[in-house]
Amino acid sequence: MSQDNLIRLVSKGDENGVGKGHVIWSHKNTKKLRNIKIELNKFNPIAKKHTKYVEKKRK
Repeated sequence: MSQDNLIRLVSKGDENGVGKGHVIWSHKNTKKLRNIKIELNKFNPIAKKHTKYVEKKRK
């Protein structure tokens, strides 16, 4: 599996800041979504609720 389209999604945390910085790795279709930053609602196991995850630069 190619690592070229691997992206890092970082949590913004809930309203109290719990779970901020939790990381999920995912794949992105780079042909269609090249210039678009992804924001997803995913389950955060630290906050134990769904929080917003934003695409960040890979290190």
